[in-house]
Amino acid sequence: MLNDFIATIAVGVVAGGVMLVVRHLSGWRLAKWMVPAAIGLGMIGYSIWNEYSWFGRVKAQLPATVVVASAPEQQIFYRPWTFAFPIVDRFLAVDRGAGAEGTGPFAGQALIVQRWVPTQRVAVAFDCGKGARADLIEGATLGPDGALKGTEWRMVGAEDALLNAACGRS
Repeated sequence: MLNDFIATIAVGVVAGGVMLVVRHLSGWRLAKWMVPAAIGLGMIGYSIWNEYSWFGRVKAQLPATVVVASAPEQQIFYRPWTFAFPIVDRFLAVDRGAGAEGTGPFAGQALIVQRWVPTQRVAVAFDCGKGARADLIEGATLGPDGALKGTEWRMVGAEDALLNAACGRS
């Protein structure tokens, strides 16, 4: 968040500097108010670009083994423009890892990615054939034979976005 603030200030300084140069080149015929207007428009423009391009930029940096399962568009009352142009500021992804290529149960990681919040990782076991998954928390493990220890399979069905992404059925 601090980086966004610093970048926004830097864009404002650059926009103001550019407008000062333009005023100088025009022989100071352009109005003085154009400098603060350029600063404000530059900062607002950068903020809008930064908000709306965040998901695409983060998604492009993900490794090839990571598949986005869900990216809900937000409509926020204190940002009324999001009702016309929804924004994505969080998403759920799954790192399928090497086990997803074989048949039978495999372990992967669910990633909960939010803007300005550290990414959370949860180990998850998937069984594409049964339509089930299990969270591997509190010492739960998936053995090489596909047997779970410390947890049980949850039948989630064909509508589960995380299972579909892990099984390549997005």
